[in-house]
Amino acid sequence: MNAPLRNDTFLRACLRQPTEYTPLWLMRQAGRYLPEYNATRARAGSFMGLATSPQYATEVTLQPLERYALDAAILFSDILTVPDAMGLGLSFAAGEGPRFAKPVRDEASVAALAVPDMDRLRYVFDAVTSIRKALAGRVPLIGFSGSPWTLACYMVEGAGSDDYRLVKSMLYARPDLMHRILDINARAVAAYLNAQIDAGAQAVMVFDSWGGVLADGAFQAFSLDYTRRVVSALKREADGRRVPVIVFTKGGGLWLEQIAACGADVVGLDWTMGLGRARALVDDRVALQGNLDPNVLFAPPEAVAREAVAVLDAFGSPQRADGRWGGHVFNLGHGISQYTPPEHVTALVEAVHSHSRRLRR
Repeated sequence: MNAPLRNDTFLRACLRQPTEYTPLWLMRQAGRYLPEYNATRARAGSFMGLATSPQYATEVTLQPLERYALDAAILFSDILTVPDAMGLGLSFAAGEGPRFAKPVRDEASVAALAVPDMDRLRYVFDAVTSIRKALAGRVPLIGFSGSPWTLACYMVEGAGSDDYRLVKSMLYARPDLMHRILDINARAVAAYLNAQIDAGAQAVMVFDSWGGVLADGAFQAFSLDYTRRVVSALKREADGRRVPVIVFTKGGGLWLEQIAACGADVVGLDWTMGLGRARALVDDRVALQGNLDPNVLFAPPEAVAREAVAVLDAFGSPQRADGRWGGHVFNLGHGISQYTPPEHVTALVEAVHSHSRRLRR
């Protein structure tokens, strides 16, 4: 039995309910900018050693919460766990990003793909259960996955990419193959997120990290449609509470209104679109998450605080003149950099909490 939740501000903001202040968490908040994370990773021996150990994953998930008054924890894992469970052979070389031993580039490799047995991802679900227990009701736990399109990018390219040449070539030359990959990915991601919810995740997020590299038209057909399928298949209640769903498309501001109609409770924004304009476009039909430029955190603490205030002011008072509430979850517009000075995050958290309380007076 899990402990009662003591701070549900994040969940309430996701559902556009009244909050005393704007809740805050950071993408990649458990990461290399924290010396304690690096010490734990050294003990684990490798990134995969860290990510596949429920004990280590629990330890690093909680580390930023010991330093900062954050309003949510996010599962420590990697977005490529699902294709790894499909047998593609994920590895992380020192100083390099992820790489697959068996990229999916031809008819035979696409035909061999299948939704993986979720037991192959048991280490993730065990980590969710362990983290939830260790949190002891302090803040909610967010689970996550990469979007079907983002996973497909890595699966076809075999690694990260500067130009997405291989995956886009398949998309245009053999859309039938791309749709088959995306259909399998969508079913796998939905099963994966539902298993995280069953294990104890109190909100889930879909990272459509590479949706913004697509042309208009292709984004809707090859990214958004499959994200929508995932969202529609998710469990939306657990432990008697709504489980909010967040969708974040980096570079997706152009399609904000279409993304907001995909069924998610929250739409994440990068720093290229002002929150005030975004809020006007969606008319508070969904909550918004974001959207400070992560590079702001390299500036002095007083500048960090000033920029955080500007983001909050752009969203404005959460309560509208008609009495309805809009939801805002403060976050960065992408993941925190490994070079970020930890003390600058302290300035950010303090500024967000104090100024957002003033906005509600």
